[in-house]
Amino acid sequence: MNSDRPVGGSSEEHPVRILHIITRLILGGAQENTLYTVIGQQQHPDFRVTLLVGVDDGTEGSLEEKARAEGVDLMILPSLIRPIRPLTDVWATWQLYRLMKAGRYDIVHTHSSKAGIVGRVAARLAGVPIVVHTLHSLVFHEYQSAWKNRLYILLKRFCAPMTDVLISVNDMTTQGALAAGIGHPKQYVTVHSGFELDRFVDVGRQISITSAKERLGIPSEAPVVGKIARLFAQKGHEQFFEVASRIAQHNPEVRFLLVGDGPLRGALEERARTLNLDDRVLFVGRVPPDDVPAHIQAMDVVVHTSLREGIARVIPQAGAVGKSVVTFELDGAPEVIQDGVSGYLVPPMDVDALADRAIELLESPALRSQFGQAGQERAISMFKIETMVNKINNIYQTLLAKHRKTVTSL
Repeated sequence: MNSDRPVGGSSEEHPVRILHIITRLILGGAQENTLYTVIGQQQHPDFRVTLLVGVDDGTEGSLEEKARAEGVDLMILPSLIRPIRPLTDVWATWQLYRLMKAGRYDIVHTHSSKAGIVGRVAARLAGVPIVVHTLHSLVFHEYQSAWKNRLYILLKRFCAPMTDVLISVNDMTTQGALAAGIGHPKQYVTVHSGFELDRFVDVGRQISITSAKERLGIPSEAPVVGKIARLFAQKGHEQFFEVASRIAQHNPEVRFLLVGDGPLRGALEERARTLNLDDRVLFVGRVPPDDVPAHIQAMDVVVHTSLREGIARVIPQAGAVGKSVVTFELDGAPEVIQDGVSGYLVPPMDVDALADRAIELLESPALRSQFGQAGQERAISMFKIETMVNKINNIYQTLLAKHRKTVTSL
């Protein structure tokens, strides 16, 4: 769908006005992806970028302070909320429509399911020339009620024709969306998420593995298996504890390091006690983003057991630190991990295989080093913020050129 309204050109005439919309700005992968995109695009001389976010009261922590520190033009819309609330959602759509009309945006780029639905509807009603949506993961899945899955699929099918380009953070997300009848193949482009890799790559120069363990109260000689994720349903902590129990039976000296907080913390602490692991499991809670690399440095093996994810940011981050990873072969993991080269992929939910692979790595420092080096090279080649931003900017430029050509020919 095209508007006949002229779009931005050079910075000397009319800058390209871009509005990114995401439901919440918590400490999370989709949110970091969006914020890094906005920060990167601010450097483009022809772009004027605004980030609009909803309100969230979760325990995950917020990226709002970072956004403001980076000089992001940040707008907050309280009616844009994550839960499905029909009346509130209609009100949010109306407010977005009015905002877009007043702002005369050339590109609206939506992120996350709720923002992607109300934002795209508002953009087309407002006559925004170019609409882009990023799928950070699939919101419909087997761990959710059937009616919610059907609703989201119907809404996403409805919104797909309103969208010029659908960006997926991995190929598996594209395949899943197409299998559900959302859009058509030519709409999709894969752009892997970007991360602040330098602080992960360089952490070894800042703190040794021994020091990283000791500052957490872990004996320097103890092997450490770690997981970084919100303590939240679908992050696979139940499976992690099954793996931990098996590893502990094999190696009584092992320690388990859990980074992240959330509503399941009490239940998981009780689970550790039930398995007699409470003296070997360290819950450090949510840590500042700048402190995540040092926590990964304390881990000998990183285990990721999420049940669904676009691309779990901890996998390339662990690779950037030089750590080997064992994960379920789900979603975008095969695009990050080269099985047997930079880590291990095991069949989904196969906790025995995951435990066996982790034990193998714990017993072989040479193999861990080999995998870590390969993982670092792969992370650097695939997941730089600059690479992500440049690819998205190129998508914009292609769409802008097509739109100008269409308008000129009218």
